[in-house]
Amino acid sequence: MTYAHQLRDYFKPYADKSKALVMKQYLRGNFEFFGIQTPLRRELTRGFLKSHGLPPISDLHQIVVELWEAPERELQLTAMDICEKLAKKANEDHILTLEYMLTHKQWWDTVDLTAANLAGKYFRLYAEKIDLFIPKWQRSDDFWLNRSAILFQLKYKEETNTELLAETILPHMASKEFFIQKAIGWALREYSKTNPEWVRKFIQNNRLASLSIREGSKYL
Repeated sequence: MTYAHQLRDYFKPYADKSKALVMKQYLRGNFEFFGIQTPLRRELTRGFLKSHGLPPISDLHQIVVELWEAPERELQLTAMDICEKLAKKANEDHILTLEYMLTHKQWWDTVDLTAANLAGKYFRLYAEKIDLFIPKWQRSDDFWLNRSAILFQLKYKEETNTELLAETILPHMASKEFFIQKAIGWALREYSKTNPEWVRKFIQNNRLASLSIREGSKYL
């Protein structure tokens, strides 16, 4: 039995159909659930890792794919937790795993954490990969990849590359997609905590959607 199958079997006894229905409705019916809420899921993950250990980094991609193919959304969220615990050991090829996570079973709950937490940490380790992947994500027809390009610097604070931030936002200023408008506002709002003057000028000098302006101006 694979690591991913062992993890799924570990979760099964804690399934709760009534909670699963509520959780499915919260994500607009897009995914199935065990019905394991976040505090319990994290407690179970700790227990599983205590008895099974973290997988070797060489096995991580296959484990992530198997967990992503499982029907229950909790297993994709747990895959991200495992990736985060192994983030400092990530090799250069780990970006292919992250890209898989960003392009399969897409919704904000996995895309945002993968982009801001996991991809953000990866590109700190392998900054030379930014020029290879971020322009590709930014130009993609997949708006979730566009969103990821905008959000990967979300936690960079004073290390934010403002030229790159602008480059990921400007081509999408006229987007009607809610998740893009929201991402632009979110990225600007977070960076305004570090450099409010840059954000203020950026909003003044560009024709952003009203949602992006409202979100981005929250702390100004």
